[in-house]
Amino acid sequence: MRLTLKLAAIYNILWGTWVVLFPNHFFKLVGMEPLNHPMVWQGMGMVVGVYGLGYWWASHKPIKHWPIIAVGFLGKIFGPLGFFYNYWKGNVPFEFMYTLFTNDFIWWIPFFLILKKVHQQTQWKL
Repeated sequence: MRLTLKLAAIYNILWGTWVVLFPNHFFKLVGMEPLNHPMVWQGMGMVVGVYGLGYWWASHKPIKHWPIIAVGFLGKIFGPLGFFYNYWKGNVPFEFMYTLFTNDFIWWIPFFLILKKVHQQTQWKL
């Protein structure tokens, strides 16, 4: 659990920093038009970076700090749902999906397993 959360923390902090400092770089990499208002994307980078800090702190005592992990897990579920909804409506190009692999999909199983272990050890109920 601790290693997973530390890796997630490092990834999120690095990704958030990249997006804040170079907001149009991702769009150039995948062949998309740069945003008209890059500060919106930079805001997303800030949020992701802050999640990284939360994961780092939670890594020291994952059982105690499970709500941080749960909030992150929900973000990793709802982010892709938002993408697919907007993709089907024609609001976002398919290339934007590339962010979902490293930001969301690869963390689904590890975060789920952490929360499952928390549930087994504490018997918290949703």
